[in-house]
Parts: sequence; structure tokens; C-alpha cells
Amino acid sequence: MNITKHLLPAEALKPLYDDPLKLPFGRTFTDYMFTMEYHQKSGWHHPEIKPYGPLSIDPAANVLHYAQEVFEGMKAYLSASGDILMFRPRENAKRLNASLRRMCMPEIPEEEFMQALCELLKIERRWIPSAVGSSLYIRPTVVATEAALGVRPAESYLFFIILSPSGPYFAEGFNPVGLWVSDSYTRAAVGGTGEAKTGGNYAGTLLASKIAKEKGFSQVLWLDAVEHRYIEEVGAMNIFFVIDGRLATPKLTGSILQGITRKSILQIAGDLGIEAEERSITIDEVIDGIKSKKLTEAFGSGTAAVVSPVGRIGYKDEVYAISDKAGPWSQKIFDHLTGIQYGKLPDKYGWVYRVR
Repeated sequence: MNITKHLLPAEALKPLYDDPLKLPFGRTFTDYMFTMEYHQKSGWHHPEIKPYGPLSIDPAANVLHYAQEVFEGMKAYLSASGDILMFRPRENAKRLNASLRRMCMPEIPEEEFMQALCELLKIERRWIPSAVGSSLYIRPTVVATEAALGVRPAESYLFFIILSPSGPYFAEGFNPVGLWVSDSYTRAAVGGTGEAKTGGNYAGTLLASKIAKEKGFSQVLWLDAVEHRYIEEVGAMNIFFVIDGRLATPKLTGSILQGITRKSILQIAGDLGIEAEERSITIDEVIDGIKSKKLTEAFGSGTAAVVSPVGRIGYKDEVYAISDKAGPWSQKIFDHLTGIQYGKLPDKYGWVYRVR
């Protein structure tokens, strides 16, 4: 793939941040972006890296009316030796293509996805923070651009990648967050688009998230759409519980996002001496576990937060406290994962990708 590059003079580049750990998530963007176009007749074409700026899109574009859109979330890190690192980027490429298939959108060849990422990151190297807890967040996105009304797959699309240096995802940092359980609103149903990373899934969660914040909680803990009984995931994370000395996470049912961090935690658990399982978990089991002290920890997992301890859960007008500090398993998993991501611990799985 021959990527055209439109580079700015040094004096036109944006000033860097002072303290990356104080950067709010997703509010600061780098100098450049990658774009590539698609048409049904010509396939993917016109790849370029150009200055970050507004997109020109027709008011009748399919994405604006029928929400044909998918995205990914990734991070880049700097190692102590100055290498640019990414964590399991090919897993993101595979998940992006799975989401594209579900939304009737054209897939992006994995090697072209990787080339676009690497070329953009090399140009934007100065934006990658090195402080643990900060990173360069990567947002690959595909939107339908055909200007035509009518419910059908579009014939033209735009793939773009933007970059955002950020500190911790939650304002609490690694301190425990609170989750509110919604037993009336639902995020997704089996057979729907719940396991695709598409914008419509998130738009439907905004009202419940607003209610959660008004009640003093950080995010929503979602239950299944049929019985409102089985735990699925958190708004921006998968969820784990330590129950009776075992690590448990809801099994994938087709309505839960197949988190790459979730998958990684399940793979490293054995190395850390942790017995892990995927199974059905009811909200009653969680509440009873908190009351009986059989449930000793809970934490969310995701690209943005990596691991986020959960300190309390609100359910049916009651608040159930787990802990006011991160538990030992949460800390151990966080330290191990971030150690691999920043190149500080051995990577026996070959997860870390060094940008050349």
C-alpha cells in the first residue's frame, strides 16, 4: 500500500502536553490522521496521512441516518528503550473485521490495517507518553459515506485513524469505581449487534449512564435483555468477580463484546496462580456474595482502563460495598498486564508488537 503523506512544517505542529497523567481521556488529538476510501467498484483506495481536521460528509450519508459505523480502541506505548509498542494489534484488526461483517461493511485487509497504524505512529512518535498510566489512544473507525436514503448497505465508506494522548480513563485512576445496575434498561440482546463494536450500541446506553452518574456511580453494570438477571458487561468494560477464591467472568453469549483485555486476563490467570472461569453469573449471586463476603473483589477490564477495581455496586436502591481500595488480584493482574504492555515484563505470549 502506497500511503501519500502530507506533512506540516515544524512550526505548524501543535504544542505537546505538560503532564500526560492529567490529560482527560479522548480530548486531545495529535497533528495527523490516516484516511482511506472505499467504493464498491474500486475497493479500498487513496490511503493518506494528512493533518488532523474535520471530515467532509454529505448530509445524506448512510452513517448519519442508518448508523452503519464501527470502530476499535487500541493503545500505543513507549518502552524504556524508546521503542513504540502496541498490545495485540492483530486482535483489534480481527475484531474490526468481525464488526464490519456484522454491519454489512467491507473488511480491511489486516496487513493494510497494520501498515496504516505503523506509519501513522512513526510520524506521531513525539505524542506517545512514557509515564505508566498514560498512553496514546488509537481510534480506528469506518463509516458509511454514500449519499443515498434507503435502508441498505452503502456502496462507499471511509476508514480513518485518529490518535489521542490520554491519562487514566476514569478520574478515580486505579482507585475503585462505583457501578449502578440497571434492571429496566438493556444494552443488547442475543442475535443483535452487542458483540460488534458499533456506535449504536453505545448510543442506546447513554440514558442509563446519565442516570448512573446522577446517582453517584461511574458506569452501568448491564444485565441480560430477557430475564434482567444475568450479568453481561459494564458500559466500557468487561467485568470480573473473585468469588470463593476463583476468578469468574460472564461467558460470551453473542451480546457481550469480545474484549481483548478480557481474553488476555483469562490467558495469564494461570501464570499468576489464579483459577479463572467463564460462566453465567446472576446479580443475585453477586449481591449474596458481597453480603456473605464470598465475593472479595470485582474489576472491569478494557483497552481504555486496562483494569479498573470496583468498590461498590448499586442495585434496587441499595448500595453494596466491596472495598474502598484495589484488591490483591486486581493489583496483580493490572501490574502484570501493564508490565507486558510497557515492555517491562517478559512477553511469553508474543503479544507486544514493536513498530519498525
